[in-house]
Amino acid sequence: MSCFPEVVVTLRRAGCVFAEDEATLLIEAAAGDARRLDALVGQRVSGTPLEYLLGWVEFRGLRVGVRPGVFVPRQRTAFLVEQAVEGVAPGTSRVCVVDLCCGCGALGLSAATELTARGCDVELVAADIDPVAVACARENLAPISAPVFGGDLFDALPADLRGRIDILLANTPYVPSAQVADLPSEAREHEPLVALDGGSDGLDVLRRVAEGAGAWLAPSGTVLVETAAGQVDTACSVLAAHGLVPRVAESEEHYATVVIGARGPR
Repeated sequence: MSCFPEVVVTLRRAGCVFAEDEATLLIEAAAGDARRLDALVGQRVSGTPLEYLLGWVEFRGLRVGVRPGVFVPRQRTAFLVEQAVEGVAPGTSRVCVVDLCCGCGALGLSAATELTARGCDVELVAADIDPVAVACARENLAPISAPVFGGDLFDALPADLRGRIDILLANTPYVPSAQVADLPSEAREHEPLVALDGGSDGLDVLRRVAEGAGAWLAPSGTVLVETAAGQVDTACSVLAAHGLVPRVAESEEHYATVVIGARGPR
C-alpha cells in the first residue's frame, strides 16, 4: 500500500524497533480503512501495545487472542512450553495439564495443541485470579473445550484435580516490586500489576505455588516456572523446601530461564 512508507516512518520516530513489521500488521488490521489505520497508528505511537491493537499475539505458531488489560505472553516463555512438552515421554497416552496464572491461556493452549498432535489425550484446565484474563482465556480455550476458572492459584481448581496434575504450567510474576517502575511503559501502564509484580524479591507467588504443588501433582508430575537468571538459586531452594526436586533449563536463543520441580516421594 502507498501508505506503508509513511506508517513506517511514523512508527520509527516513535521508537518502534520493528517498525516495518508493525506497519504491515497494522495495515492488515485496518483492512483498507484509512481512518481506522490512522487511529491504530496513533494509539501505537501513544504506547498502546501492538498486540492489543491487533487483538492477537503469535505464540509458538498459534494466533492467541488478547485484549486490553490482559498480560501479553512473552516470546521467551515459549521455552517454558517447550520444556513441558519435551518432558512428556514418547508414547504417553494421556496427560493432565494445568495452566495456572494463565493470562490469555497461551501456554496451556500451545502445550495442549502440541501434545495432541503427538497423539496424546490432553485434559487441560486453566485458572487466573484476574477476571479479564479469565474471560479472554475462555474464548481462546473454548475450541478445545478446556475450562477456565477464576480464583487465587489452587483455590480456583476443581478438587478432583488434586494429586493427578502431570504438568503444572505456572507463569508466575517474577519482577521484584521495586523494579516494576523500570519496566517498559507498554507493560507498566497497560498490563495488570498482578501479572507483573512478584513481591519483594520477585518470588512471592512462586513460593505459594511451590507450597501447594506437591499435593496437586501426580506422582510423576512436574511444575514449571519462569524466573530471572539471578533468581535461580532461591527458586530451587524454595522448590526443594517443599519436597520438589529442582532442575534448571536455560535457553540462549529465547533468553529464558525455567525452573522445573518434580514431585519427590512423599
